[in-house]
Parts: sequence; structure tokens; C-alpha cells
Amino acid sequence: GFFLGKFMPPHQGHLLVCRTALELVDELTVMLCSLPGDPIPGDLRLRWLRELLPQARVVHHDQPIPQEPAEHPQFWDIWRRTIQTVHPEPIDEVYGSDQYIHQLAETLGAEAVLVDPNREAMPTSASAIRAHPSSQWRYIPGVVRPHFVKRVCLFGPESTGKTTLARMLAAHYGATFMPEYGRIFDEQYQPEQWCPEHLVRIAKRHEAIRTALLHSARPLVLEDTDALLTIIWSRALVGEVDPWFEREFALADLYLLTDVDVPWVQDEQGSRQFGSDDMRRQFFRECKEVLDSRGANYQLLHGDWASREQTALAAVDHLLGQL
Repeated sequence: GFFLGKFMPPHQGHLLVCRTALELVDELTVMLCSLPGDPIPGDLRLRWLRELLPQARVVHHDQPIPQEPAEHPQFWDIWRRTIQTVHPEPIDEVYGSDQYIHQLAETLGAEAVLVDPNREAMPTSASAIRAHPSSQWRYIPGVVRPHFVKRVCLFGPESTGKTTLARMLAAHYGATFMPEYGRIFDEQYQPEQWCPEHLVRIAKRHEAIRTALLHSARPLVLEDTDALLTIIWSRALVGEVDPWFEREFALADLYLLTDVDVPWVQDEQGSRQFGSDDMRRQFFRECKEVLDSRGANYQLLHGDWASREQTALAAVDHLLGQL
């Protein structure tokens, strides 16, 4: 069996075709075609396909080739020769959902097997997913979802409403909430003397949990701080920053930077420790500096709680409107 496509991205419709083929043939080859300027890199799609289809042979063709019959008088002959470079063996059946499968199969001396040609079982397409992924979320496999998840991160000093706002926004948008791992680390290990390695552990574990979470997350994730904020905490707690933090970080799509123009309040655990006005202002300045230095997209939240909520909602609405 043989299945040809761009898989930009792979979706449940593609998997229906492939799994059907695997029920009917002894061997299935899936050929991914990509070009350098594609919206989703070919190497990434190849990795997705190989993870999704371990029973199939997945091959990659990344050289220019005519995309429409009108582009070249020998269109089908070019495709036949191209396919034979990766699949020299005879092909018995060509699988797919599009009508061109008939002509491709005839060109290859095979039988066409169309699966769900009217998109009734899986009413989706790669172009629909790229245009509006959240409306097509159910058709996006877990391994592919992290590519389309949008992250909004609450960022700023202590006692400025980050956790409260993150939870409120997650509830408002029906989004996934990602808690701050630094708080979990502090509660569970209660280090008597902080050292740079503690902050590296916090940042690494936070990122690992987030990476794992994204595979089952909703289209929007509300994150209570991230590894960038741990840089500021390292300076505040130990007076230095481990070289590990010099690496590039996967930035959130939007940071909501909370100002210190609200009263400082101790938390239930009594763990907050930088409550003076000078300390809070310095912490805020460093937060802004690290976001600026990394080229992060952020929105400042200031004023009373109602104003912060209103500004945050408008900023997230704007982000989602760009999808």
C-alpha cells in the first residue's frame, strides 16, 4: 500500500486512511512531501508521522516537484519517477481521500482505494486546522497539538495577582491551567539555604511538566510564571544566575506583566519575603528587563484588580483573534 501527502499537519483524517490501509495490506509506505517555505517544517512533520505510524514505512521527499497538472505537461510521469526513487517496489494499492488518487494509482499501475472521500467520518482538513486550530482541536493528534497550543504566562513580582489571574483566565476561556513549579518546590522541599542549582531544578522541572502537559492540553494554556521568571528569583534568592539560564527559552505567545501598584499581602504559607516597596519595584524592573532582552510579547497589567482583569481579557482576546 502507498499513501502520499503533505500532512501539514497530520490529522485524524490522515490516520483514518493509514489505519484502514494497515488493516488491508501487508506493508504500507507513507510519503511525505515538503518544501523549504512550508508553514510547518518538513522535518517536524516527518517526526510526527513516524511517531503516529510506527507500523508504516514513512519516507520524506523534500525537493521541488509540480503541484498541479497544469504546471507541467509530464506531471504524472514526473510523480511516477519521483515515487519510484523512494519506493522502487511495485505498489498494489494507493490510498487517500482525494479524487486525484484515481489518476495517481493508474500512473503507478495500482488500484485506488478511497477512504472517506466526502469527509463524513472525519470532517476536517489540514488547511482548516492551520486556519483555526481551536475549532478543529478534536481532529489534531496529541503529538501534534503542542505546535498549535497558545501559551499565556502571568509574569511579575510576588503578591501582584499572578496566580489568581491565571486561574480566572483559564476558567473564563476553558483553558488549561499550568501551576508555578517554584511554589511546589518550595512547599515540598523547604530548602534552608537556596543555591543556584535549586533554581535550575525548578526551571527544568517546570519546563518538563509543561512539555508533557501540552500533549493533552486545550488550545490555550494559562501558565503561572515560567523559567524566565526563575532568572529573577535566582538573583533575588542567591545573588547569582547559573549559566544554564543563558540558553534560549521557548517563549510564551503572550506575557501578562503584573505591576506592583497593589498592596503586598503575605500568603498562607508565609513564604513571601520581598515586601518592601524598593524590593518590589526592583523585582518589577528586572522582570521587564528580562522580557525586553528576550524580545517577548507582553502586556503590562496595572491599576486595581478590575482594571487588571479587563486589560488581561482584552490582551488574550487580541491574541486569540490572530489565530
